[in-house]
Amino acid sequence: MNSMKAMPEALFSTLTCPKCGLKSQEPMPQNACQWFYTCTGCNQRLKPKPGDCCVFCSYGDTPCPPKQGEGGG
Repeated sequence: MNSMKAMPEALFSTLTCPKCGLKSQEPMPQNACQWFYTCTGCNQRLKPKPGDCCVFCSYGDTPCPPKQGEGGG
């Protein structure tokens, strides 16, 4: 019997635009990675940095739910 409890997944992450610095709390898809995000401050289209699966892993304060499920981040 497994006595360890799984941590609940965070469903929101605060994205920080690398161009204008705007911080925006955004909902994350629960079972997918989000490839693109357009900043509401400067219209910069963000895409994941090399090696990251999504914009939340690259620019967010919380990794996406699929990475949280892996224990990554």
